[in-house]
Amino acid sequence: MKKFGIKKALFIPVIVAVVVFVLGSAVMLLWNAILPGLFHIGQISFWQAVGILILAKILFGGFHGHRPSFGRWGHMRHRWNHMSDEERNRFRDEWKKRCPSDFWMNCKDDENPKSQE
Repeated sequence: MKKFGIKKALFIPVIVAVVVFVLGSAVMLLWNAILPGLFHIGQISFWQAVGILILAKILFGGFHGHRPSFGRWGHMRHRWNHMSDEERNRFRDEWKKRCPSDFWMNCKDDENPKSQE
């Protein structure tokens, strides 16, 4: 068991270094190949490219750790799977009252009633 932990501890930094090198090189090469001719700006070094990657991660990706990715409606699927049969029946009955015929077009919400045309 300890052997696996040591291998993992040595393997992860190597993989991180390879990924940083590959992505930094790709950003640097693309920047230097496209942007100076297009916008008349200077070329960048490898470390500037890595800085751009870090900045992009902060601005667009964040550092929020790993969360389960449920997709667009996955959180509802997760809730549905953890409901009891009684809760599911109450949920169905409530939606049948709100949407008696056409689910997508004629839904009624007591809190936010739609305007009548």
